[in-house]
Amino acid sequence: MTRPAPVISADLIPAELFDTINALCVVSIDVAGIIARAGLGQSLAAQVGENSDGDGQKALDVLADDMFEAALRGGDVRWYASEEQEKALLTSESGKYALAIDPLDGSSNIDVNVSIGTIFSIFETKEGAEESFLRKASEQICGGYILYGPATCLVVTFGDGTQQYVLDPAKGEFVLVEKAMSVPETSKEFAINASNYRHWTTPVRSYIDNCLAGKDGPRGMDFNMRWVGSLVAETHRILTRGGIFLYPGDARPGYENGRLRMVYECAPIAFIIEQAQGHATDGETPILVRQAETLHGRIPLVFGSAQKVQRVADHHDLSE
Repeated sequence: MTRPAPVISADLIPAELFDTINALCVVSIDVAGIIARAGLGQSLAAQVGENSDGDGQKALDVLADDMFEAALRGGDVRWYASEEQEKALLTSESGKYALAIDPLDGSSNIDVNVSIGTIFSIFETKEGAEESFLRKASEQICGGYILYGPATCLVVTFGDGTQQYVLDPAKGEFVLVEKAMSVPETSKEFAINASNYRHWTTPVRSYIDNCLAGKDGPRGMDFNMRWVGSLVAETHRILTRGGIFLYPGDARPGYENGRLRMVYECAPIAFIIEQAQGHATDGETPILVRQAETLHGRIPLVFGSAQKVQRVADHHDLSE
């Protein structure tokens, strides 16, 4: 792999991970540019097939996956696991790391110009792909996402706080803007897809009912509901303004464990949130003590301000 010129400061990035993080940033600049030109006749939102889990693939899903995989091939990443690939790919025989990625999170929002992103998780590699990825989320050495919105941002943790970088488009460089992000402790916002209310379990329904009861209910305040449909956008809002996000399992066939993937969505988001003094669980159990059983395995996800996430767990305890 030819090392691209640095587009991010190396000051707070572990030296052994710098080339990998820099490669992701280089590709993200190109992806952000493609997205910015999407309204000029490109059909990035066109469905071009299905991934291994049966979800529709948009043209940009496949393009972004190809771009990230090509940039990492021959470098420090031995195993590359993507939402768009059925199995992990061997990208470097001598690589030290296993990288799992959702190349284009929130692709259903491409055609309506809503923020979308890339989510990634890095482990120290083991000999085989399965043992490299199917392990406790607490064994991650890096978790991050790149947000393509009004600004392009990199939010990343290496286990010592959560950092935020913003792309300066004039210089083509990511600039550090926060060394240690912190989820605000209080907020009047919650995020959940309320159209599935009738399918939720009793604890989830009870928690949301209490929020909807407003200042006259047990929570004693009025709440606002948010739902973007892009995990990266939801995470960035909660890191900035606080609140809670819930994608629970429910009674619909195929939704028993929600719809978010453990390895390359829930695990890195949980790592980021926990390092920002928030909390992330499956509703009861911390995500970081869990591990996926399969590469594309799903798990419920609840994350945000620590007290709010704990309250959801309390509802499960009361139900039991």
